[in-house]
Amino acid sequence: MTELQQYLAEEVAEDHADGIITRREAMRRLGLLGVGTGAATTLLAGFGPHPAVAARTPDEDYGGDHVEAWRPVETQSVTFTGPRGPIMAAWAPAARVRGGVLVIHENRGLTPHIALVAGRLAANGYASLAVDLVSEEGGTEAVGGIVLAVATVILVIAQT
Repeated sequence: MTELQQYLAEEVAEDHADGIITRREAMRRLGLLGVGTGAATTLLAGFGPHPAVAARTPDEDYGGDHVEAWRPVETQSVTFTGPRGPIMAAWAPAARVRGGVLVIHENRGLTPHIALVAGRLAANGYASLAVDLVSEEGGTEAVGGIVLAVATVILVIAQT
């Protein structure tokens, strides 16, 4: 099995463990990758479902409280020294780091929803940093309203 095939097989097993795809679909995809039934069964069992803790999280973009299948990681406000003043961000550390993610906010700035996106990614193993792109103007709270014409982008920086 090549390194790429191993990576893809692990992604399939992870999708199954996260409940994104059924066991049947996972076995089908692993078969297409050339993984035998015994090896596929062992791989899926090794990735087992993550312990899920239902949580209610406030998220204004979804009209108030909604139920999460797992609890997002609590984000921390951080400030860095930048070339033209302080740079504000929301940091969400991952317990078991699988990679790092830089979250770029949408046109409303670094809202609680964007900080929650970083927390969701961290809950899935990706240490996340959501940078406030209007830090030079005092941050999203100081500017208010529509601040930039960019879309929410999630960029994987590193993956182990």
